[in-house]
Amino acid sequence: MGIPIFDAWALSRITKSMPITSLNGSVIGIDAAYYLGVTTKEPLLSALGGFPYALESSIAKELNDLQAIGLKLHFVFDGLNHGLDHDPFGASVTSAANNAAAFDTYDKDLPNQAIQAFRTSGESVAAINAHFLTSQGPRPLPLSQPFLRRYYTKIAYLSPWHPTVPLPSQFVDAIYGPSELFLYGVNKVITKFKHVHEPREGSERPGPKHMAPYAPEKSEFCWIDRGSCLEELGRIPSAIFIDSLLLAGSEILPAFPPLKRSSKGYSFREVVSLVANASGNIVSLCNQYPDDASFQRVEYLEHYKQAVTYIRHHVVITMEGDVETLDKEQAPSDVHDCVGQRLPEELNFYLSRGLVRPRVLNWLASGTILVPAPYDGGDSKVYQHLVQVDLENARNQALSLLADHLNRYYQRKEVTTKYWFDQSLVQKVNIKDLLPSSPKESLASWNVKQEEITDRLQELQKENRNLAPGSIAFAVQSLQNTGFADRSILPKGKSGRTVLKTRDEICANAVWRFLQLHGYVDRQHRLTQWGNVLNRLLSAMGSNLEQENAAFLAVELLRYGLLNADTMFQKYSGAPSRGTDIDKRNCMLVARVACLGRLIHQPRGYSGPLSRHLLAYHSIVSAVQASARDLIEMSMVTMFLEGYVDRERDDWMELTQTLPLFNENSCALGVIMLTYLDELCTREDPTSESTREEMKSRGQGWAVYCDFSASQQQALQLWDAVYQGVKLTKAGSQEVQEPKMWDEVDAWLSQRR
Repeated sequence: MGIPIFDAWALSRITKSMPITSLNGSVIGIDAAYYLGVTTKEPLLSALGGFPYALESSIAKELNDLQAIGLKLHFVFDGLNHGLDHDPFGASVTSAANNAAAFDTYDKDLPNQAIQAFRTSGESVAAINAHFLTSQGPRPLPLSQPFLRRYYTKIAYLSPWHPTVPLPSQFVDAIYGPSELFLYGVNKVITKFKHVHEPREGSERPGPKHMAPYAPEKSEFCWIDRGSCLEELGRIPSAIFIDSLLLAGSEILPAFPPLKRSSKGYSFREVVSLVANASGNIVSLCNQYPDDASFQRVEYLEHYKQAVTYIRHHVVITMEGDVETLDKEQAPSDVHDCVGQRLPEELNFYLSRGLVRPRVLNWLASGTILVPAPYDGGDSKVYQHLVQVDLENARNQALSLLADHLNRYYQRKEVTTKYWFDQSLVQKVNIKDLLPSSPKESLASWNVKQEEITDRLQELQKENRNLAPGSIAFAVQSLQNTGFADRSILPKGKSGRTVLKTRDEICANAVWRFLQLHGYVDRQHRLTQWGNVLNRLLSAMGSNLEQENAAFLAVELLRYGLLNADTMFQKYSGAPSRGTDIDKRNCMLVARVACLGRLIHQPRGYSGPLSRHLLAYHSIVSAVQASARDLIEMSMVTMFLEGYVDRERDDWMELTQTLPLFNENSCALGVIMLTYLDELCTREDPTSESTREEMKSRGQGWAVYCDFSASQQQALQLWDAVYQGVKLTKAGSQEVQEPKMWDEVDAWLSQRR
C-alpha cells in the first residue's frame, strides 16, 4: 500500500502538519484499504487470523472524534481488480515467510522480539490485511457511515473527487490515502490523523490515555503536497516525478530491477536522479541494460507501458454517475487489459452498495482465480488438496450460477485457477461446460412469502427456539415441518411468483437456496442426511449467529473429513506437547473444534499464547468459510439479477450482514483450550477438582483481556454440539473418521471440564 521508498523520503523531508480543526466542515474522501491498514495496530493479527479485536472500537472512537469537529467522512472500498498484478503471489508468500520467522522467534521464548517480528510481518503485507478487511465491505464501520465500494480497484477512483480534475463541482474537499494518489493527478494528500486525548483538568483518576477526552485543539493531521515534492527535488518536471514514483516500486509496477542490486537499498532521490539523467525517457533507460536477465524475466518495459496506460485511462465516475475510462476517446482498444474487464451495470451497482463482495466477480471479470498463501504458509498437503480439489466444485457452482444470469460473453468465458504453491500448475474450465449443470432452474422453486415465514417463525418460538429469518438455524429447522416444506415449493413457471420485498423474505430464501446448492436440502425442499446432521448440531448449540456459524462450519469440516486429530502439520510448532500420545490426540481434537468458536475478548489487542499449528488449522476453516460465503452471496445476488426481489431499497448492508458466515473468527479460542488441557497434563492428577480449579484461575493470566471462564464454557458447548452431530452420522449413512475416537475424547474431556 503506497510507495514505501517515497513515503520514507517524504516523512523526513516534506510532510507537513496542521491543526485538525482547520478541516472543520470539510468532506474527506477516505481510501478505506489504506485507512484500515493504518488503523489496524494489533501486532499478533497475522499469528491468529480472523478479525482484529480492537478495530471496530478504535474506528468508532476516531469517527466520533472527527465528526465532533465537523468533519464529514466518505469511505471508498476496493472493488474489481485491475489487470496489472504482475506478481500475484508475492505479497502472500512474503507474509508467510515473515510469519514463519516470527514463530521461530516465539518458539525460542523471546516474546518481545516475537511481537515485533509479527508486527513487522503485518506491516510488510498491510495490503493483505486491508484486503481481508475491505473484502467484508464496510463491516468495521457503523451502518450510518457513508461509504461506496468502487466498481474497480485503486485509489484512482478517488481522483475525480478532487478539484484538480476539471469537473463542474467537487465531491470532496480533501483526500486521505496513500502516496500512490500522486500518480493520478491529486495535488495534496492527507496521510495521517494524529489525535490527542488529555484528561480534564482536576481529574483525580484520568485512566488510560486513549480513554481521556478528545483534545481537538492539540490534534493534527499530516499531509503532503505535490508542489513541495517538486521543489525539494530541484524543481523537477511533474513527468519526471510521476516516472520516479512508478520506478520506485508500487502496487501497479515493481521497482526498477537495477535499483535492487545494492545490499544497502536505494533512496527516492536516487530514483529521481536515474530518471532525470535519462531525460525522462524510460524506454531509453531500459535499453541501457540489454543483457540484464531481470528485465527479460519480468518484461519490465512492457509492464511500465501498461502502468502508464492504466494511469492515463483509469476508471472514473462522472458527475452523472457513469463509470468510464478517463480520456476514453484516446484509450487504446485493449485498455481493458490494464484497467480490467467491465461487468454489467446492475452487478456493478450491487457491488458498490456492499450487497456482494468482489471475490467471485473478480474471478469472472478477470478469467483468473488466484489462490494465495495463507498466513501460516499453507505448506501442508492437506490444505493444498482442500483448496485445489475439495473446494473446486463450490467455485464452479458460484461461477456458473452467476454467469447463467449474465450475457453470453461471460457464459463462454474460460477461467484459469493458479496456486501459490505450484505456479506451473494451471487448471482451466470453460463456463459453457458448467452451464448444463447450473442450478439456476432448480433454485427457482424458492419463493416463500413473508406471512408464511412469520407463521413458521411463531411455531418455532412456541417450541422455545429463538430464531431469526436469514439464519441457517431457521432455514434448517423450518423445513422439519413437512407441510411447510411442501408449501415452500413454487410450481414450475412463474405463475404464483410474487416479488420478495422484506429483508426477512429475501434473506430466508437466499439461505434456503444456498442450502440446496450445498447439499443440505434436496429439490423437494426436504433435509438431506447431512441436513439432519446440521439440524442436530444447531439444536444443541445456542441461538446466536456466531454459534450457528460454528455449527455449520463443523459439519462442513466433517463432510470434507477435516475435523479430526490427524497429524496435518508436522513441521509446525504449537501442537499439544504434554501427557501421553492419547492425551495429545484428545487435546488436539478439542482444540480444533474450539477453533470454530470465538474467544470472548475485550476490544483490545490480543496478548496470550500462540500456536502455528492451530493457525494452520484456522487457514483450513477460513478457506471453507470463504467458499460457503461465496455461494451464499451468489444465491442472493442472482435473486436480484433474476428480478425475484424488489430492487427499490436502501438496506443493502443490512441484507448482506444478515446472511450467515459474515464474520471470521481467529484461532485464539482453540489456542486457549489447547493451553488449558496441555497444562493439566503437567500435574500428577490432571482430573482432580483442585487441579482443574488451579488451571482455570491461571487461565485468566494467559490471555489477560479475555474472559477465560466464559470462553471455556463456549468451547465446551461447541464440543458437545459437534459430538451430538457426530453421533448422528454414526447412526446414518455418512462416514466420520474414527467414530470410536470421538467417544473416547468425550469421555476424556468430561473429566477435565
